[in-house]
Amino acid sequence: MIPKDDSMTALRVADFDFHLPPELIAQQPPAERGQSRTLVMNRSTGALRDSIFSEFPSLLQPGDLLVLNDTRVIPARLYAHRTIVREREKPTGRVEVMLTEPAGENLWRALVHPGRKIRVGERLVFPSPSGEIELQAEVLERNYFGSRLLRFNPVEDFFSVLDRIGHIPLPPYIRRDDAADDRERYQTVYSRERGSVAAPTAGLHFTPQILDALAARGVEVARITLHVGLGTFAPLRVERLDEVRLHRERYSLSASTADAVNRAAAEGRRIVAVGTTVVRTLEHCALQSAGRPLQAHSGETEIFISPGFQFRLVNALLTNFHLPQSSLLMLVSAFAGHEPVLAAYRHAVQQKYRFFSYGDCMFLA
Repeated sequence: MIPKDDSMTALRVADFDFHLPPELIAQQPPAERGQSRTLVMNRSTGALRDSIFSEFPSLLQPGDLLVLNDTRVIPARLYAHRTIVREREKPTGRVEVMLTEPAGENLWRALVHPGRKIRVGERLVFPSPSGEIELQAEVLERNYFGSRLLRFNPVEDFFSVLDRIGHIPLPPYIRRDDAADDRERYQTVYSRERGSVAAPTAGLHFTPQILDALAARGVEVARITLHVGLGTFAPLRVERLDEVRLHRERYSLSASTADAVNRAAAEGRRIVAVGTTVVRTLEHCALQSAGRPLQAHSGETEIFISPGFQFRLVNALLTNFHLPQSSLLMLVSAFAGHEPVLAAYRHAVQQKYRFFSYGDCMFLA
């Protein structure tokens, strides 16, 4: 475990900056899953080793508990037309609507662009490529930064409609429209529970063959669900770490995973988190349990993990390379040390690793 260092409380958001040439931001997934580069970091020494993800099973030990996030990305980017009641429902210009989270029966919070013109009481219609109206929604609330609360007219299967007319919500640093293969490549091979608007990207590297190799090695696998929100890309608009407040995200911890984590912790076996979403979920649950065994439950977390945090469960971490000055980079720095992690990022830049969602990864143990 990384010991608590009270001096870390003086860190600023700007202390997590690093130089990243734009050409290292991956715009496409790798040609083949499982062939991404992997930077292996020893947390005790800071030593680095360049590897490839197909060798990941050899980095784990029999008895390790590998925890995956089985959330599934929904086609959350939609295109609509405004209709104004006083103008006899006459359609107007196209509006981009990004669903961010459900807010009740037929209710969704969403980002709307252009947002300034969309008023409370307006109705939006969502056509299929052939022009047939598939969804309709009323704007109930108007909030900051283009956020709206929408009430959709009931349909038989909302997610099936999204599958037909929605687009995969690629991150803003991917400077292209979504393509047909993004529907498969921006999902983990083990995704199951629909609800995310961004992928848990550390899991994108796994293939069924790599999962089989892990099982053959004696690695135990468990799953949590945390639905990733757009807040994962939101810039931190504060200067000091003690001012950071994160978005809430929904999670679920099953009885089987709670039991697996409890057993691994009691037996001194490593708990290996696949991605920062798994870290946040497990460590949030550990804080909530206050030293007692974990219990199955669902809830929301806004936990912010930064240097000085005392990890209670997670012993090793697989994660992609994160944005400068991001809360996710702060989490990784909390796990392996501020300066060692920034040194690892400088190595990754020098060696031309691919960064962010469709990029390469790190294994820290």
